[in-house]
Amino acid sequence: MKQFFKTMFASALGGLLAIGLVIIIAIFTIMGMAVSFGHSPEYVPKSNTVFKLSLSGNLQETATENPFSFLSFGEAVQSLSIKDIIKSIRIAKNNDNVKGIYLQAGALSAGTTGIEMIRRELTDFKASGKFIVAYGDSYAQGCYYLCSVADKMFLNPLGALDIHGLVSETTFYKGIYNKLGVEFEVFKVGTYKGAVERYMLDRLSDENREQITSYQQGIWRNITDGMAGSRNLTPKDINNFADQGYMLSSAEKTVELGFIDELKYKADAEEYVKELAGQTGDKLKTTGLSKMKNVKEPLQAASDQIAVLYAEGEIMNEAAADIYGSKLITEKMAEELAGLRRDENVKAVVLRVNSPGGSAYISEQIWKEVTELKKVKPVVVSMSDVAASGGYYISCAASKIIAEHNTITGSIGVFSVIPNAAGLYRKLDITTDVVKTNTYGDMFDLSRQPRDDEKRIMQAYTEHIYDLFLTRCADGRGKTKEEINEIAQGRVWTGEQALERGLVDALGGLDDAVAAAAGLAGLDEYRIRHISDDRDLLQGFFAKQLEDLKISLIKSFIGEEYKYLKALNNIKHNTDIQARLLYDAQPL
Repeated sequence: MKQFFKTMFASALGGLLAIGLVIIIAIFTIMGMAVSFGHSPEYVPKSNTVFKLSLSGNLQETATENPFSFLSFGEAVQSLSIKDIIKSIRIAKNNDNVKGIYLQAGALSAGTTGIEMIRRELTDFKASGKFIVAYGDSYAQGCYYLCSVADKMFLNPLGALDIHGLVSETTFYKGIYNKLGVEFEVFKVGTYKGAVERYMLDRLSDENREQITSYQQGIWRNITDGMAGSRNLTPKDINNFADQGYMLSSAEKTVELGFIDELKYKADAEEYVKELAGQTGDKLKTTGLSKMKNVKEPLQAASDQIAVLYAEGEIMNEAAADIYGSKLITEKMAEELAGLRRDENVKAVVLRVNSPGGSAYISEQIWKEVTELKKVKPVVVSMSDVAASGGYYISCAASKIIAEHNTITGSIGVFSVIPNAAGLYRKLDITTDVVKTNTYGDMFDLSRQPRDDEKRIMQAYTEHIYDLFLTRCADGRGKTKEEINEIAQGRVWTGEQALERGLVDALGGLDDAVAAAAGLAGLDEYRIRHISDDRDLLQGFFAKQLEDLKISLIKSFIGEEYKYLKALNNIKHNTDIQARLLYDAQPL
């Protein structure tokens, strides 16, 4: 028996050592991949190359490829970088070995301005005389809008074209929290500040419905004009397709109505592209985004730099970054701006904003650094999909603001939501008792209803922050607070509407903002330096995997109720004054 235990112990120890060795090898392998990642070899396109752009994944301003995607616990969703796509299209345009672009439509999740930027770049590519061909097993609305600039559009004979218009859906939590015995004390300034309605109401207020309808119609008008212009249709044709429910009709109907050129299977579409490119052989030879962006470009000799700093995500304190795991704008953004102010090689800064806002406190810290930076060198804001509420707060002090036509901006207003769980305490027969030295020591204790004097204090503080927000906007835009207040009140505007009201200076894209910055700085020659606030690759990867695992476990226990828990968690981490936009519009 003694010998048996010795043998068993030796076997177990050997097994543990083997497992440990495997783990160590895996760690060193991953570390080696991380070191090599970002140092992709230079790529040289061969003659008659076709650039294949697969339109599938989440479209972001900047995105880092994940070399560990094969280790993901769940299904990995690819992130596509607008910056990399535009760079690659320009390379393809100027490289004689690249004959054209093959667009393959897929499950693309994107905002309107990202699609618009790529669409403009493709239109410019066509001016070179090179071809663009698009194919889709099916076309989602956003993909169709992007691909409609192609010379030829092919659809699978069993495919579908989904054009249905724009939809904005708001989920209201008041009912479920009432059942739990939780109420929310809401303090806000701004008639149109709809971000708090999900906790107060069970449907949209008239004011919120009015503003959503206004910006939605403006954006859809621009989209239908773009589709119609590219396909020799009219906006009425586009709307009729959506209103008749043709998205569920046969593929033949899309050709009959002029939305698609021909029905082809994928192999036949690729054979067509192969012939256009002058390729021989059995299969179409293509080059993807990961290689095309690594084609060597002429070195920029200029020492003067224009820095493009990306501000993407909700505005929160750094402590929340580990909780949310996604792109956030934190106090580190202020540090980045301060560093650019001290960098003598940087002669101007473009702040690329894509944010619905968030913490008013963090927004104020970033605003302060923008004002300090502007004293030393020009700062131009380039607005992406959304630059509203706190996103506008950090933008308003810039030397110049340039928005896209469909940018969602404005929403100048503030609010705070304080949970009150007195009803839940009663349901659970929980009681509390308090001993305090001062009147407001237990202000907004979750176990009781807030007193009227506590509500007055909180509302006064909210109004103070709103007044400060008005002041920042008025000073930045050269207007009075009264003028800003008339177009504020939490009201959301498109870029076009904001231009009419003086909230932005011009309409255009990132290139226009860079050109404006160069003009303000008096630069004829300069290098562009892109700066993203992405966290360390390994840290971000492992944090994301742990977050995915945690969410999966929680969902397995509570199912659909997870969304309510998530909403309550948002409240818990956003108890300070918020300059935030409610923006639940579905991706295009």
